[in-house]
Amino acid sequence: MKNVIIVESPTKCKTISSYLGDDYKVLSSVGHVCDLATTGAYGLGVDIENDFIPNYVISPDKKKVVAELKKASKDANVFLATDPDREGEAISYHLARILDLDFNSFNRIEFHEVTKPAILEAIKNPRQIDQNLVNSQETRRILDRIIGFRVSKLLQSKIKSQSAGRVQSVALKLVCDLEKEILAFVPVKYYEAEALFDNFKLNLVSISGNKERILDRKILEDLVENITDFTVLGVTKTESKRESKAPFTTSTLQQEASSKFGFSSSKTMMIAQSLYEGKNLGDQTVGLITYMRTDSTHLSDLFVDEASSYIVKCFGDNYLGKRKEKKQKLAQNAHEAIRMTSVYRNPEEIKAYLTSDEYKLYKLIYNRTLQSLMSDAKFLNTKATFSANNSLWECKGQELLFDGHLVISSKDSEDLNKLLPSFNVGDKYIANEINIKDLETKPKARYTEATLIKDMEDKGIGRPSTYAQTMTTLIKREYVKVLERKLIPTEQGIITSKYLDEFFPEIFNVSYTANLETDLDLIAKGEKEEVKELRDFYDKFEPIFDSAKENMVKLEPKKTGEQCPICGSDLVIRKGKYGEFVACSNYPSCKYIKKDEEEVIDTNVICPNCHTGHLIAKTVTRGKNKGNLFYACSNFPKCKTAFNDKPTNNLCEKCGAIMLEDKDGKLYCSAKCDIEKEEEILCPLCKTGHLVKRTATRGKNKGNVFYACSNFPKCKNIYNDKPTNKVCSVCQSMMLETKDGLVCSNENCKHKE
Repeated sequence: MKNVIIVESPTKCKTISSYLGDDYKVLSSVGHVCDLATTGAYGLGVDIENDFIPNYVISPDKKKVVAELKKASKDANVFLATDPDREGEAISYHLARILDLDFNSFNRIEFHEVTKPAILEAIKNPRQIDQNLVNSQETRRILDRIIGFRVSKLLQSKIKSQSAGRVQSVALKLVCDLEKEILAFVPVKYYEAEALFDNFKLNLVSISGNKERILDRKILEDLVENITDFTVLGVTKTESKRESKAPFTTSTLQQEASSKFGFSSSKTMMIAQSLYEGKNLGDQTVGLITYMRTDSTHLSDLFVDEASSYIVKCFGDNYLGKRKEKKQKLAQNAHEAIRMTSVYRNPEEIKAYLTSDEYKLYKLIYNRTLQSLMSDAKFLNTKATFSANNSLWECKGQELLFDGHLVISSKDSEDLNKLLPSFNVGDKYIANEINIKDLETKPKARYTEATLIKDMEDKGIGRPSTYAQTMTTLIKREYVKVLERKLIPTEQGIITSKYLDEFFPEIFNVSYTANLETDLDLIAKGEKEEVKELRDFYDKFEPIFDSAKENMVKLEPKKTGEQCPICGSDLVIRKGKYGEFVACSNYPSCKYIKKDEEEVIDTNVICPNCHTGHLIAKTVTRGKNKGNLFYACSNFPKCKTAFNDKPTNNLCEKCGAIMLEDKDGKLYCSAKCDIEKEEEILCPLCKTGHLVKRTATRGKNKGNVFYACSNFPKCKNIYNDKPTNKVCSVCQSMMLETKDGLVCSNENCKHKE
C-alpha cells in the first residue's frame, strides 16, 4: 500500500520528499481547506441555538486541491503532517473529515523541525488527532466569527470603519490609550550638571544630601559658581555578572528582529517560515530552524547535549553555562523555543545559500540559542565618589573580566571597557568646565510593532500565531499609520476605539480578552468545555450588542463647505475602495462625485510621438497607484504617450530617441535600443506563439516573473523557470534554465544537465 503524507506548505513537500523513498508521496493542503459557511443566522455559519454546531464548507479556491488529495489518498496509508499547533491540528481534523479517514486511527504525525531524523521519528510515532486542540481552535474561530461579523457590520454602517476583532480591537485600544496619555502629557523642565576633566566625567548626584530632581536652574548656577575643585571621597569596586537571554519565542524574535534590522513582524515571520520549511544547501535540502510559532523557551535534551559539546569544543569548559528557560503561564513546553536544527550549520558556512535577510535572521537565532547555554559574562565595576561645595558627584567605569556568552556576539557599547583613572582618597581635581544641562520630562514613547507585541504578550492578549496578523490588520485597515517605525493611531482608528470603548467596554478590554485566551488554552488541555464557554460568551455578548445597535449614533460624513453643482446639497467626504472622495450628501438621489484634481508639472520636453504636446508629470490622487508620478503627453487622450521615468531633452546617440532618467539619476534610452532582445523561443504546445517574460500583477505571487505563450488566452502554456532553445538529450523536450542548472520541462523526465 502506498503512503501519502499531507503537509500545509508546498515548500515542505520538496524538502520532506528528499528524505523519503519512492514509497512516500508528499502533498500539500496549502493551508486550511475549509472554513465556516456564511449561511444561517447573521451569516455566521454557526447554529447558535443547537450548541453552536459549525457548518464547514470547502473553500472555493481549495476545491481543486481537495480533489487531488482525495484521488491520491484513495487506498493509501495517509499521514497528516500539518503544523504542530492548534491551527495545524484543526487542518488535520478537516482533512480527515473530507478524506473520510478513521478518527480513531493513528495517522497524525508531528515534528517541530524539517530535518530527516525528525521526519523519520515522526513517521515511527504517529498519534490520534487531538480533539481538545481541535475544540480550542474551533472555539476561537467561532468567537472571532461572531465578533468579526456582527460588530464589524455594525461599525461599517455607523462609522464606516472596516472591521472589529477580538484581539485586533484590544491592540488598537492599547495604541489609542497611549496616544491619549501622550497628548495629555505636560512636560516639566529640570536641570542636571556635569563636570568635564581630561579623561573622565562627573555627574551631579545630590546637593546637601537631597537627590531629588532639580527644578530651579538658579540652584545649580549658585552651586557651580562656588565650586573651586573636586575631592575624591572614595572608590568602590564590585564584580557583577550578566546572564545570557533565553532562546527566542515568536514574540521575542519579532522584537529583536525589529530592534536590530527594522523588520516588521510579518516580514520576520515570512523569513522564519522559509528557514523552517527548508533551504537548499547544495548537497541537501533541510529545515534550518525549528517551528517558529511558539511561546516556549524549552530546548530538547538531545539538542542541549549536542550544543554543550560544541561549546566546550570551540570555546572551552569555562564557557559552558546552564539552560535559560523562562517559565510562562500556559506555555506549551512540549514545544521548543525557536532554535537552529543543528549547531554544526554555522551561519557563515551556509551564508552563500541564503538571502541577505535570511542570513541575518538565521544568525540572530543561531547566536541567541548558543548564548542561552553559555556562561555569564563577568565585569569589574568601579564607582568613584567626589565632593564639591556640599554636593556629591560620581563617575562609573567597568572592565570586562570574562566575556562568556559575549564571545559570539558583536559587543554593544554597554559591554565595552570603560576604564577610570586610578583615584586616591583626598586627591583634588579641577574641572576643565562644568555644564548645566537644560532638560525636560518626556511622555512615554509611542508603540513600535515590537513594543506593542511585547505589551500584548505581557498582558496575555493574542498568541504567537496572531501577533504578526494583528499588526498587519491594524495597518491595512488604516487604524494606525507607521511613521519612523512608530505606530500612530489615525482619526478613523481613534473613532473606532472610542465607539468600541463606549458601547462594548465589557468585551473589548485587556482583562476580558486575556481571560478568553486562557480559556482557549484550557480547552486545548481538556480542562474546559467548548460549548459552555461559547454559551457563556454569547449570553454576555448578545445584550451588549443589541444595546449598541440601538444606541450607537450614525457618524455623519464630514462636510467640505462646498455645494453640489447638480442639486445644491452639501458636498461631503466619503470613503471608498481606493480611499476618500468628495460626493453629494444627497446620495443616492444625487450621484454627483467631484473629480480629483491632479498636480501637473511641465517637464518642457516635447512629446516624441505627436511633436506638439509637452510631457507633463502627473501625480495620481486616487486608485491603487495613488501618489505615484508618471509622465504623459499634454494632448491626452488624443496622444497616449506615457513614461514611468522622467523624460529629458537628451537624445540617444544610437537611435535618436529621448533619454529617460531613472530614480537613481541614471539616463537610459526610452526605446531601450541598448538592451539586447531575448532569444525568441517557440511555444512547444501551440507551435505558433512565442514564450514571453511576464510579471504576476495579483495574488500571492504578485511581482514574480514567469514565462507564458504570446497566444494567451488561446494557449495557456506557462513556465516558472526561463525557457531555452536547448533540447533534452533524453526525451527531446525543451530545457528550462533554473538555479540548479538546465532541467527538462517534461514533468515525467526532469533530466538535468
